[in-house]
Amino acid sequence: MALTKLGSVVVNTRGDLPSVGFPAPDFVFTGNNLKDVSLANFAGQNVVLNIFPSIDTRVCAISVREFNKRAASFDNTVVLCVSKDLPFAQKRFCGAEGIDKVITVSDFRSRGFGKTYGVELIDGEFAGLFARAVVVIDPTGKVIHTELVPVIGQEPDYEAALKWI
Repeated sequence: MALTKLGSVVVNTRGDLPSVGFPAPDFVFTGNNLKDVSLANFAGQNVVLNIFPSIDTRVCAISVREFNKRAASFDNTVVLCVSKDLPFAQKRFCGAEGIDKVITVSDFRSRGFGKTYGVELIDGEFAGLFARAVVVIDPTGKVIHTELVPVIGQEPDYEAALKWI
């Protein structure tokens, strides 16, 4: 179990982020077309997981915009923006914002990502949603960077995440 904050309140996650240097656990998300999206879909690429509570909150939206802006400059890299928002809301947001370099995916079907990746909040007002975190996976499938943002209302460290790409 890891700790983060929602405002000034300490909240707990269901586990810990995957360990750097080890194979990334597989996942299955739902894409905006309602089809399954798994880690295997991106074999041989760098994968950046931008994980957050909801695309409809200010800092979450900022992180999607920022990764979208930065993702355009990286070859062989995909950025997955991960939340439990419905794919319809993610698609609406991306359309309205002109987001076209990142891929939004949903874990609304709860296939275990929050537990496996240690990001599901187990208490506080956002219980059941994800903490803000970043996980970077290299083309061989190994975890090369993780960050559990210490306060959910703060942006992730983009530079630290993308220096590995």
